Amino acid sequence: MGLMKEMMKEIGNKSREFYEFVLPPIDMHLNDKHLKVIIDIPGFLKKDIELSLSGDILSIKAKKIIDEKDSKTLISNQRPNMINKKIRLPIEIKEGEEKIESAKYENGVLVLIIPTTKKSKNITIE
Repeated sequence: MGLMKEMMKEIGNKSREFYEFVLPPIDMHLNDKHLKVIIDIPGFLKKDIELSLSGDILSIKAKKIIDEKDSKTLISNQRPNMINKKIRLPIEIKEGEEKIESAKYENGVLVLIIPTTKKSKNITIE
C-alpha cells in the first residue's frame, strides 16, 4: 500500500510540474482599439497574482500558499502551485498611456484589456 501511495504522489508531482511549465492557456483577441487577453489560472487568489508589462512582454506570476496541515496529508498534487510565464504580445503599446486598461479576475479567469496602436505593415518592393 505504501508503494502505491508513493507512486501516486510522484505521478501527481510530475503532472503538476508539467502544468506549471505549459500553463496557463491563453486566448488573445485583437481589434483596432485593444488587445483582449484571456488567461485561465484557476485555484489562485486575486491577491496572489502579479502582472507586469514591459514593452510587448507580459509577465504573469502567481503562487499559492499551501497550508502546513494540508501538506502532511497530501496524497496527490496535480494542480499547479505556481505560474511564472512571459508572453510576447502581438501588438505595439501606446506610448504615454496606461499599459493595461483593465484586469479582471473572476472564476479562475483573468481578462486583460490592453490599448494598442496600429503597426504599419506596408512593405516597399524595389
